Amino acid sequence: MRKKYLITSALTYINGAPHIGHLAGAMLNADIYARFLRAKGEDVLFVGGTDVHGTKMEVAAAEEGITYKEYIKKYHDLHTKIYEGFNLSFDAYGNTDSEENKEMTYRIFEGLDKNGYISSKTTKRPFCADDNQFLADSQVGGTCPYCGYEKARGDQCEHCTKLLEPEELKNPYSTISGSHNIIFKETQNLFIDLDKMQSQIDSWVESKKGIWSDIAYTTAKKWLKEGLQPRGITRDIKNGFPVPKAGYDDKVFYCWFDAPIGYIGITKEWADKDPKNRHWEDWWLNPENVWHTEFIGKDNIPFHSIIFPAMLFGSKEPWTQVSFLKATSWLNFAGGKISKSEHRGVFLDDALTEFPADYWRYWIPANSPESDDSVFSFESFTATVNKDLNDVLGNFINRVTKMTVKDFGTTVPALGELTENEKELYDELDRLIKQYTNHMEAIEFRKALADLREIWVSGNNYIAKTEPWKAVKVDKARAATILNTGLNLIHLFGVLSAPVMPAKAAEMLSLFGKQDFAWPTDKAEDLLKTLKEGDSFTAPEPLFQKITPERKEELKIKYKEGV
Repeated sequence: MRKKYLITSALTYINGAPHIGHLAGAMLNADIYARFLRAKGEDVLFVGGTDVHGTKMEVAAAEEGITYKEYIKKYHDLHTKIYEGFNLSFDAYGNTDSEENKEMTYRIFEGLDKNGYISSKTTKRPFCADDNQFLADSQVGGTCPYCGYEKARGDQCEHCTKLLEPEELKNPYSTISGSHNIIFKETQNLFIDLDKMQSQIDSWVESKKGIWSDIAYTTAKKWLKEGLQPRGITRDIKNGFPVPKAGYDDKVFYCWFDAPIGYIGITKEWADKDPKNRHWEDWWLNPENVWHTEFIGKDNIPFHSIIFPAMLFGSKEPWTQVSFLKATSWLNFAGGKISKSEHRGVFLDDALTEFPADYWRYWIPANSPESDDSVFSFESFTATVNKDLNDVLGNFINRVTKMTVKDFGTTVPALGELTENEKELYDELDRLIKQYTNHMEAIEFRKALADLREIWVSGNNYIAKTEPWKAVKVDKARAATILNTGLNLIHLFGVLSAPVMPAKAAEMLSLFGKQDFAWPTDKAEDLLKTLKEGDSFTAPEPLFQKITPERKEELKIKYKEGV
């Protein structure tokens, strides 16, 4: 049976609009990969959505004076609109509050409970006397006991990625009110006994050496070396799925437990809505025939490399586990961390008002934080847009189409006798397309986009070397061959650019009345004969606009770059 490709992108919290770091960390990489595989004719399901449970959303809803359910809908709709604006091609998209996710959460919990992986413990949980409520782990801030980061949360330190318990924090305080009047009161909750699966998970992670991204594998192994411990899965909070176990029906599942199960719930919801969709089990209970790639940020590695797999293993059903875990580092903002409250950094709703989505879709993977953190700046963004998109790709399209219209009209001129210049171009393109394809398959997008730019450069070099503006004066047939090749290059550039810049690629192909994005497998010599003599085309307006120095400075001030 032909293998299916399941792609999941980390679910985003809906407490406000997402920012460019969210796009860089998971969703855009996942979309590029999904589009690439579809172009190759593969059977793909791309799953994404929003994580809507937890006290963060409850507090935010109260601050806005709306109900929790109204808040979920408002911001889920906002995220949906933004992702549509960025042309993220989710097949199944939803949120973690659905009945389908509740069903899947209960199914996995009951399997874990039946198989002896759930225990009950009386522990002391953080209670803020000034807030008069138990606090969720993420509602407790303080200093990380391991690295000294002063803004760690009670569930995890985002600086060193260490998973924490609230009582471990130094100088704890409520993130709701800022109150330090926190005591730890006894309460009984349920735990998943990860320690009972230490050996199984360790062996399984070891089998992923050389497959997963380096940061994912090394982080998982580091965590395993420290020893797995039971981890609480219920909390004394209001919002979430009620626990289906006697004595615990006044508690809810902690959001991290039902969030990754959301991939399955969202898939089931997608399958249930439309009878044309295949059964959700084809993707999630068919591990031998599904290759599952997860795209996450580095802060999510412990959950996706250890905890979620343990949940699935412990239920003892044949769930599809992650095959390739693609974890990235962080995309930071020049001058400081992206902050909504401090109006610093670029949030995605604002990004779409400043520039077309494909400008961002190109810059982000070209500067992807695949191994180390990277930094966004308008200096870099401007240089990339102006040089790569405008001067290299856009300039090539403008020159070739204008020269053709001037000397041959709006039909493709004849392809005549080929010279060493064409043969050198074919050889160069064969090498580059193979290299580009290999990097796309390996999900090494920073390298892949360097290849893509080099492919565009090869077209510019060909035109510069063959000088059709001179050839047309002495040998019109030779000029026709050069421009025929140039127009076919535009078509090829559109196909190759489509996973990264789908809107601009569609514009490029529409010049020739085409929308075929099948990934090229033929030799370059055949690819550059796709357009035939006499085929009509449309001379375009410039596809890209340069960012002026004045505009760049305005943006730096507006988004507090360097502040």
